[in-house]
Amino acid sequence: MSRSRADGRSGPDDHFIRAGYTLGADDGRIADARRCALAFLDQAEADYPLSVPTRTRDLTQLVVSELVTNACKYAPGPVLVELGINTHAVDVVVWDSDPLVPAARAADPRRVGHHGLEIVQAVSEALVVEREPVGKRITARIALSDNRARA
Repeated sequence: MSRSRADGRSGPDDHFIRAGYTLGADDGRIADARRCALAFLDQAEADYPLSVPTRTRDLTQLVVSELVTNACKYAPGPVLVELGINTHAVDVVVWDSDPLVPAARAADPRRVGHHGLEIVQAVSEALVVEREPVGKRITARIALSDNRARA
C-alpha cells in the first residue's frame, strides 16, 4: 500500500524496492545509468507482483538520461542516482553538487539544445527540485499506467 506525505509525494518507505548508484567520471556514465535503470525495473518485476509497461521503461530511461546528462554537464563531482518503484510509479532521483536550481525554459522551436528539463517535465507525473546542503536533488515521477493524472 502506498502512502503519501503531506506534500503529496511518496516517502522512502513507500517503495517496494529502491536502489542507488554512484556514477563515475568516465564517458560512459550516462549509458551506465540507463542500463542500471533497466536492470532495476527488471529486478522489480522479478521480485514483486507488478508489471512495468514498455512505455514506462522507455520514459524511465529517457528521464535518467536527461537528468544525468544535465548533472554531468553542469555539476562538478559525483552524480548519484536513486530509483524507487511502487504500484503506481517509478521515482527517478538524481543528485549533483551544483546548487543552482534549474528551470525549464519557455518553448522555442528555434532553440538548439537545452530542452532536457522541458522533456522531463513533459513526460513526468511530477517533478520536484530541492536544494540540498551540498548541491541539489531532482525527483521525477513516471506513472506505471498510461492513464497519468498530471501533478
